[in-house]
Amino acid sequence: MLSAVGRVSAEALYRRFFGPKRGFTDKEIDYFVNVDFDKHVALVAVIDESGERIIIGGGRYIETEPGTAELAFAVVDGYQGLGIASALLRHLVLIARNSGVRMLAADVLPDNGSMLAVFRKFGFVSTRKAGEVHVVLGLDQKPS
Repeated sequence: MLSAVGRVSAEALYRRFFGPKRGFTDKEIDYFVNVDFDKHVALVAVIDESGERIIIGGGRYIETEPGTAELAFAVVDGYQGLGIASALLRHLVLIARNSGVRMLAADVLPDNGSMLAVFRKFGFVSTRKAGEVHVVLGLDQKPS
């Protein structure tokens, strides 16, 4: 199965990591692929492209303190706007709720309107802070 990282634009990686990113250290790779599906949950969206399974997007949450987890997403540019982040978020909300997470949060760059729209659709509340938009969803709410 092919990874999506090489197919994500510099702009999309910047929006995900809040800075330039074209490669990953062995330590970063280990962190991203070794999830425990308890405090660190990751999901991917996969398609079949010319007989090869290819990852086109991913979403994850990491519990940063008891009951609170931080979300992050990345979708290959050519597949953005198709509802992939929404589908991943829908599943992550259900997994988090069933795992006892009470609040999901994310920081988003203000110019990332499409991701902000996804969070709005799910009922996240947003506040501005230091050049970022902080979004929060209490999991006592029903998913969209």
